[in-house]
Amino acid sequence: MIVGNGAVEEGGAEIIDAADFVIRFNECRSYGAGGTRTDVVAVCNTGRPGKAMIGSASWRAHPATLEASEIWSVRDPEKFASLRGPLAVSHPELDDFCDDYTDQFSDFCGEAGKVHRVVDKRIHEGVDQALSAFSPAPYVVPSSGMIVIGEVLDRFPDDDVTLAGFGHVGWEWHPFAAEKQLVDSYIAAGRLRRLAGKPLVSSSQGA
Repeated sequence: MIVGNGAVEEGGAEIIDAADFVIRFNECRSYGAGGTRTDVVAVCNTGRPGKAMIGSASWRAHPATLEASEIWSVRDPEKFASLRGPLAVSHPELDDFCDDYTDQFSDFCGEAGKVHRVVDKRIHEGVDQALSAFSPAPYVVPSSGMIVIGEVLDRFPDDDVTLAGFGHVGWEWHPFAAEKQLVDSYIAAGRLRRLAGKPLVSSSQGA
């Protein structure tokens, strides 16, 4: 179960908590109304979100962070180091976008007895390639949610994977329209499904 930070379907909490493996994102805004089971917290380990989380006592003490056995850093440091130069030209306002906090997340996991995984850049590049089929408008990087979907489908190709809390809206430089089309194509192919039901709660989109 991959649980984004968007609307959570009515009755979804019980279904999510009954899953074998639950992934949440960043500050885990889905926690509570979207169930509580958390096996993985997938974090944006670069830029302002990474800096804010790793420096936050409340993030470290969040029940989802405490419960998770793994932290996944979704941004490969090598990939983001390669983006710094081009972004300085195309998006100078994103001057701290590629600042890397991977080592700090690794240190946190070591201290907390958690597994730390870095999603390899080949997943990012594979997602970029898959998105290209839908002619996205110019974008900076795929969302963390889309990267995690790519990682899960790669690592667990035979598992039943369900999405909850994915609204495909948010930061202007993620290609959300193309991501929705890509996810819909995976659903049509039987690789994913969405948790059905009536939206119960809504929060800002983080995945």
